[in-house]
Amino acid sequence: MTTLGLIILVAFIGIFAFAMMRLTPVYLNYMKVVGVIEGVVDEFEGQNANSAALRRSISRRFDVESVSQITYRDVKVTAVDGGLEVSAVYDHTTPFINNISFTVHFDKTVVVRR
Repeated sequence: MTTLGLIILVAFIGIFAFAMMRLTPVYLNYMKVVGVIEGVVDEFEGQNANSAALRRSISRRFDVESVSQITYRDVKVTAVDGGLEVSAVYDHTTPFINNISFTVHFDKTVVVRR
């Protein structure tokens, strides 16, 4: 391997590693959102809960987990046949290099059965 080839290889690996460092906090935040949504399902499954109780629980859990990029108001709670649907749909954009950014779309939807 020549010096030029090694420099190109190291640059490629460096750019990939930097991209992973920029995207890791985005996915960790999403994992917090998933934990909150699934925790609400575990708490209220089969208890004939209403949307106000779900929203209070989501708000409390977002505060405890320090969820950023999305607020509890962005989480939609709608009545569906047999329960309540809790849906967190959002996009998270993070800068990469200069004017290049990554936009990641997240969609987590669960149904809390009555």
